[in-house]
Amino acid sequence: MTAVGFLYPGHSAEDDYPRIEMLLDSDVRLSVVHTDIGEDAHRVDALLEMGSPARLAAGVEELRLAGAEAVVWACTSGSFVHGPDGARDQVALLAQAAGLPASSTSFAFTQAVRDVGASRVAIAATYPDDVAAYFADFLKAADIEVVAERGSGILTAAEVGTWGREEVMALARAGDHPDADAVLLPDTALHTAAYLPELEEALGKPVLTANQVTVWEGLRLAGRRVRAKHLGTLFAGRA
Repeated sequence: MTAVGFLYPGHSAEDDYPRIEMLLDSDVRLSVVHTDIGEDAHRVDALLEMGSPARLAAGVEELRLAGAEAVVWACTSGSFVHGPDGARDQVALLAQAAGLPASSTSFAFTQAVRDVGASRVAIAATYPDDVAAYFADFLKAADIEVVAERGSGILTAAEVGTWGREEVMALARAGDHPDADAVLLPDTALHTAAYLPELEEALGKPVLTANQVTVWEGLRLAGRRVRAKHLGTLFAGRA
């Protein structure tokens, strides 16, 4: 049994995690603890506070008791807004508080992009344009070329959590670019686990989504590689 813990802000698309656990069809347990979201706003000041050390540390003990072998801050915007150095500090403090290997969804994306062999990516974000630009800058700092960047102007995670298949497919198609090796959908408030094969078939390239890469990163930290054909190219490699 491999157990991975996730700190998830508020309540939007956390049901992606039990869905992914089911699709993994393996001896993997994914435990989700909800952190206090504070103000639900895709606004830089609110996002900085959402990922503060005190908010993250509050959920760590529950994950330890659940037997987690690694912990991931399951929030992209609440990590990349700190910039690369700030996001590294955030993860280091989380690892210290948990006494476990730790990461965040932003770093999960940089690792996953490399794992699928992509060097140029397109961003299809739910965020306002200014917040999406922070994510693009984070990727560029990791030597990932961003060939297209699209924001959707959605101000709250609660609204993003109501999006279904049609909205997700439209977002991915609108954000794609012919020069991109992969398309990234960065919001953990967005339900995507049920649509990964369809997204990749529609775009003809790897699609990396926030909750998908977050689970993959947690398993990577725990030293586990799981093959799952229904979770996209990222999970299609050798187990």
